[in-house]
Amino acid sequence: MSESSATLAAKPAAAIDLRTGSAADIPVVEALMAAAFDPRWGEAWTRNQCLGVLGLPGVWLTLAELDGAPAGFTLARSVVDEGELLLLATHPAARRRGVGTALLRATLDACRARDLATLHLEVRSNNDAVALYRAAGFEKVGERRSYYRGRDGSAFDAHTLRRAVVR
Repeated sequence: MSESSATLAAKPAAAIDLRTGSAADIPVVEALMAAAFDPRWGEAWTRNQCLGVLGLPGVWLTLAELDGAPAGFTLARSVVDEGELLLLATHPAARRRGVGTALLRATLDACRARDLATLHLEVRSNNDAVALYRAAGFEKVGERRSYYRGRDGSAFDAHTLRRAVVR
């Protein structure tokens, strides 16, 4: 087990339950995005975007519940031998309780099961989730300058991160 995998495995997963989601779960996904994503960045997807991507081959949705309540989700896809984490959201009330780590671990496990070599993602440079991704072994491989624009006109870079999927 690599050091990054050990870091992910070492965190306790309180009463977190994970399950595979479907289009029927979009209302839960929408509610989680509304709570988790700061509207000034416009990062939440629309219902139609979520439904559209879920209908594509190689896309999967994972939902997390903490003590029986919706706590987060990931939306990911595979293309040939690579995976991409499209969205990861954790409800603010569930943050720092292992939900994001559990969802990220589940995404990496799904990548292994699909025999993917790498997992990619893009994140706003000032997003708190950067620490989670770094702890999980993701490395910065690219940058889009001033990609994210806040409603107040502020701009932040997008960082492209990648991690090998250890098989």
